Amino acid sequence: MTQETFRDRENGRATLAQIAHDASVSMSTVSKVLNARTGVSKATRVRVQALLVSSGYNRRGSEHSKSTLIELVFSDIGSIWSLEIIRGVERVARQNGLSVILTESGDRHSPAPDWIKGVLQRQPLGVILVFSDLSADHKRELNTRNIPFVVVDPAGDPAMDVPSIGSANWSGGLLATRHLIELGHRRIGIITGPEDMLCSLARLSGYRSALEAAGIPFDASLVKTGDFHRELGVSLGRELLARPDRPTAIFAGSDLQAIGLYEAARALDLQIPRDLSVVGYDDLPVAQWVDPALTTVRQPLVEMAEEATRLVLKLRTDRHTENIRLDLAVNLVQRASTAACGN
Repeated sequence: MTQETFRDRENGRATLAQIAHDASVSMSTVSKVLNARTGVSKATRVRVQALLVSSGYNRRGSEHSKSTLIELVFSDIGSIWSLEIIRGVERVARQNGLSVILTESGDRHSPAPDWIKGVLQRQPLGVILVFSDLSADHKRELNTRNIPFVVVDPAGDPAMDVPSIGSANWSGGLLATRHLIELGHRRIGIITGPEDMLCSLARLSGYRSALEAAGIPFDASLVKTGDFHRELGVSLGRELLARPDRPTAIFAGSDLQAIGLYEAARALDLQIPRDLSVVGYDDLPVAQWVDPALTTVRQPLVEMAEEATRLVLKLRTDRHTENIRLDLAVNLVQRASTAACGN
């Protein structure tokens, strides 16, 4: 059998027959790998996938894909934070004549193991994920079928081969805390997000850096660790505000936490900002609706999602942009929840 038999005569790329020959497997085994079917050992699957990717077979015909879908994957679709990401992805998708499919899977760090079967059946143009990273198996499966992927607002530190779009969380923590210091506050509490999320650690580091620059000793007892939801904003806020030496200002790791903190302050008959200054994070629409309107760090969630969508579309034809990590700038939005310290 000649080499030409194994090669696509038009473009010189490997055919399935060539892949099967090089992998020392049958054509049916290659087909099973391509279609994510069972009946193939892991070692064989990995070997075939590597040949598919290295040969360029997975890119053939991708320019003419009939798919009009971009898949957006969350661990929690129901939050108002998620709606901002959806808005950004949908806006760019609409501009390109595409539709968005939403999938809820896994936790904040990675999608569930069985997610990959569904996405391979749907064969979207690309995938945008709100997670930390992807497993090596998931990356191989997607790369084999030329389905590009981008992580937006990564919870952790993605691997170098995982493109991601995030924001400058350390700068956000610095801006929020510096604003309170400039108002004369010296006893400043913080309610952070989960300790295993990179954004939480970065914002806490920014908080500590602002204190250090101002010569204010760091007090670990003023740090409360929770999640980014309202409920823990209430309970952790009560813990901070019930202290005899309560803080005069608190930096909350999210706007939802800040709203919970408002509830905690009201329960103790404390007025914002007269008795307590509050800074949130994200600048969700709700930040303007609460009373008093919330001073917060604007994280450009819509823009982050837009950039992630543009990148995933670009990766369809330009794989040299894979190793990308882009952090968009944040800024402080001053409203009515902060005031000069009266103590």
